[in-house]
Amino acid sequence: MSVWGKISDAVSAVTSTGPLGDLIATVAGHLGLDGSAQGESEKRTNTNQVAFTIGFIALSAKMAKADGVVTEDEVQAFREVFDVQSSELRNVERVFNFARTDVAGYDAYARQIANLFKSNPGILEDVLDGLFHIAKADGVFHENELLYLESVSEIFGFSEGEFARIKASHLGPDEADPYVVLGVDRSISDDDLRRAYRRLVHENHPDRLIARGVPEDFVDLANQKLAAINAAYDVIVRERGG
Repeated sequence: MSVWGKISDAVSAVTSTGPLGDLIATVAGHLGLDGSAQGESEKRTNTNQVAFTIGFIALSAKMAKADGVVTEDEVQAFREVFDVQSSELRNVERVFNFARTDVAGYDAYARQIANLFKSNPGILEDVLDGLFHIAKADGVFHENELLYLESVSEIFGFSEGEFARIKASHLGPDEADPYVVLGVDRSISDDDLRRAYRRLVHENHPDRLIARGVPEDFVDLANQKLAAINAAYDVIVRERGG
């Protein structure tokens, strides 16, 4: 079942409050869904995936306002993150436009998403990864986009160092300090470096994303990030004569 079929399951679940719940309910209303078809346990099962997807679209829409324009490259990047079927394009556009024009600020969406997934920061990092992928699609990080991403990251509870690591993982070791990509200090021992690297590989493995309920559409993005982590580690190992 696509996320649009699951929206009805989320209407009466925990996300039916706040700006994200309002957005889900509005979209469900336009789709003619009332959330009565499924049992409560199944609704709760589907809620997180719906909240992730709708929340991501909403934050993408708010980011589009940061630089004042939505480019074809950014649209294509979004479709790379989510394998949107042609029959669902209008629904994505509907959510995007609702979120872009509503009175709720991006921080309201970000705080609700942070609260929903506070016990699983890996999901919050997945959201940031997707936003970075879209922001860099046109080949340039607009200053306002970067400020936006920094703010969302702070709301999500990430430290400056963690944000630097996430940002660097999207630039690649040729453009970024490989130590920053791995989130470690240059003075780290070889053994601790190896442990830090293995931890990042474990946390960012595509199977881990699927296990924590992130839509499978994010697998390709996870593979790209994993490649950046592997490349950064290889650079450091070569520098150290390994």
